[in-house]
Amino acid sequence: MTLKEEFATRNFSIYGQWLGILGMILCFALGIANIFTFNIFIIIFAIIAIVSALVILFIEVPLLLRICPTSSGFDAAIRRVSTNYMRAGAYGVMATVQWLSIIPRATSLIAAAVILTITGVCYLLAGIKGQAFVGSKTLGGAGVAQMIV
Repeated sequence: MTLKEEFATRNFSIYGQWLGILGMILCFALGIANIFTFNIFIIIFAIIAIVSALVILFIEVPLLLRICPTSSGFDAAIRRVSTNYMRAGAYGVMATVQWLSIIPRATSLIAAAVILTITGVCYLLAGIKGQAFVGSKTLGGAGVAQMIV
């Protein structure tokens, strides 16, 4: 299935997965950009954004769990975030943390908060509509990980 065909399925979990990748890129880039401020609270939120980017990477690209040396506890925690509702909850928590970053001062981390919120809503809509989670083949879902083993 091509990327165009994946988007044509109107499955919100596909939209959520690709928005999650966009959120990962934003969290990483904006975390790096905001880490060089003189406000300790913004630095803390920037570090949390960078950590969130790494967690999203492992959530959205399941192939990495097979090829990266990680602990069994980390693998188990990431595998628990497999349903649409669990993903919506995980993104909701990450979005809430980034929304809290505007308390000390409004920064560009708001962009990451917006994308993480939209991603969480996409996964929530997929869960409400009863759509099964469908991983993008481009990102290592639907059998790509089994080809490596």
